[in-house]
Amino acid sequence: MLRFLTAGESHGECLSAILDGMPAGLAVDKRLIDADLARRQTGYGRGGRMAIEQDKVKIISGLRKGVTIGSPISLQIKNKDFKIDELPAVTHPRPGHADLAGALKYDRIDVRDILERASARETAARTAVGSLCKIFLEKFDIRVVSHVVELGGIRTGVAGITGSEILKRTVRSQLNCADPAAEKKMIARIDEAIRTKDTLGGIVEILIEDAPPGLGSHTQWDRRLNARLANALMGVQAIKGVEVGIGFEAARRLGSQVHDEIGFSKGKGFSRKTNNAGGIEGGISNGETIVLRAAMKPIATVGHPLSSVDIKTKKECKATVERSDICAVSAAGVVGEAVCAYVIADCMLEKFGGDCLTEILRNYKAYAKQVREF
Repeated sequence: MLRFLTAGESHGECLSAILDGMPAGLAVDKRLIDADLARRQTGYGRGGRMAIEQDKVKIISGLRKGVTIGSPISLQIKNKDFKIDELPAVTHPRPGHADLAGALKYDRIDVRDILERASARETAARTAVGSLCKIFLEKFDIRVVSHVVELGGIRTGVAGITGSEILKRTVRSQLNCADPAAEKKMIARIDEAIRTKDTLGGIVEILIEDAPPGLGSHTQWDRRLNARLANALMGVQAIKGVEVGIGFEAARRLGSQVHDEIGFSKGKGFSRKTNNAGGIEGGISNGETIVLRAAMKPIATVGHPLSSVDIKTKKECKATVERSDICAVSAAGVVGEAVCAYVIADCMLEKFGGDCLTEILRNYKAYAKQVREF
């Protein structure tokens, strides 16, 4: 099984992660991880921090000559804006952030002790871990992609789009959006939020293509694939909701309009005529594309600060204004890809076992043959 931990603060010396359980024999191209880190930093509406940091990963352990050797992989991302001990104390907690809840939990009078770790800057480390997992998944032709489907209330018109089409359409997008007409309106909405000193949220869709049937399990609640993916996405800062397939829309329809009818062809085997379930039935992948959507709330730091209370004096005040983004929905998609890739990689290792890539590929090919001949 895979497991990882991250460490580091927003303005600390570095962010780091240790990924344990990656099998031996996987060639790792560091440039692919750096490319995902760069994608996480892009997007119209991002803040000034993105101009300072140019994230690059340093792989400290777990590889020899660019290939995994089965030992824990240690990843490090340096912070150029390293000044945590010089920053002023914060006593005006922001509504919508971990500031006050964390200060109460950990008995910290200076909210800086909370916000530095609670910051979404930490997702750079998870992006690096997930990017490494994507390299592993590529060996099984599994692809994880994302795109923005809603921002500031503006929706795209690209339902049912494939991963390859997303990649083709978003290559020049400023918001990782596959609908150019909708993107223009989204950018205008962000410009409006900049003028009014406000922030915006939105929804990203994540597709996991060509995952085999049989990942996850119905046998225990915590082994269900949809639960594991939802947990990973809900663990991303500012994510407030997750849908699988048509999600909440399923509650509004009749059963005959929801459940995906089953077909069979000799060359393809079993398939679904629709994909309302989003590729997961009974907590198990069914071979169709896994479709997830994550809703991101607006960034908690707004330019016209909301009302708060000074935690020392207990007097009414305005919330602290930290340097922040106006909108980071496109970045949330990249992080969503990463955490979902980690879950799928973990499920692949759980299903197909083995300590080296050749062994896992052998097991996978035998299973794929069994499914084809079922």
